[in-house]
Amino acid sequence: MSNPIYSLSISARALLNLHSLNNEGGEGNQIQTRMVNIVYYNETGEPVQANVNAISGDMFKHILVEHLHRVATEKGLPLCSACQKLDANRISAAPEFREWLKEKPTQVQVLDKLVHDCTIDDLAGNLITEGSLSVPRKSIVEFGWVVGLPETVTTDEYFHVKYVPDRREKPTDEDERKGNLGQAIFHRPTSSGVYAIVCNFETARIGYNDITQTYLDDVDRQARFAALLESALYTFIEMNGAMRNTQLPHLVELHGVVTVSRGVAPAPTVSPIKTDFEKDIKSTRDALNALHGKDIIEVHPFANLGEFSKTMGRLIQESAPYTLRVGSSA
Repeated sequence: MSNPIYSLSISARALLNLHSLNNEGGEGNQIQTRMVNIVYYNETGEPVQANVNAISGDMFKHILVEHLHRVATEKGLPLCSACQKLDANRISAAPEFREWLKEKPTQVQVLDKLVHDCTIDDLAGNLITEGSLSVPRKSIVEFGWVVGLPETVTTDEYFHVKYVPDRREKPTDEDERKGNLGQAIFHRPTSSGVYAIVCNFETARIGYNDITQTYLDDVDRQARFAALLESALYTFIEMNGAMRNTQLPHLVELHGVVTVSRGVAPAPTVSPIKTDFEKDIKSTRDALNALHGKDIIEVHPFANLGEFSKTMGRLIQESAPYTLRVGSSA
């Protein structure tokens, strides 16, 4: 294909209502929501601090990898035996890979095998620490915290109780030993608000060995590229996470920009915490294109989920992963 993508970034604002995708954990019968501290400029231009609800980038990357697993399986892309089972340790937990490591391969050989054998390890990264090894595979996928905008996000606590048909019946000693019987009382958080999302995909590094600075010849980079972008699209369509069985998020609005780099320059992203983030991204595009003397940066605005889906679908159909020159740096 004639439209290579070096990197792709997404900067977006999402209006989410009544979700509980990411929590700190529980203490007693109280589930604690995840909060972070941020600094932003208020209406008078002064930097101020705020404590806001947030969803970790780890959660969104986990969502993407779940979708990637299904897409790769459907398309017949290579997966190690551990990733076939969605093992969080990825190829590090694959018995055949661990057995192969006993042959004392070099770091280059380890990275070659990791990239070759598994689509998820190639795209989502890993760190091989078996024995005396320390071989990193930097993730092609990067997600920032999904941060609630100050003064737009709210979190409430709701009282919940497990329904028991006959509440008069007292649990027996045997029931109490088994646990999870009787009428459990707990408090559950629910958050609503406008959230800032940033993510980046270094598509030029698909099938690339960062040590030798070369590509593996027998890796289908185009297929992995398409699977990655398709999984990124599904991440926004279906935001998986905690408590979706009864607190499925209400995605009311999604708007922002997809930026694409067609040459060796990062696809720019600006946090949607900033009000005029789209304007700032477009001015960065103009500056980078002027620097290179040609239009290597594209900005694709979208006003809703439908437009975002069309943009991502078009990029999947019309684009290919950028190929770095041998010996150049990713």
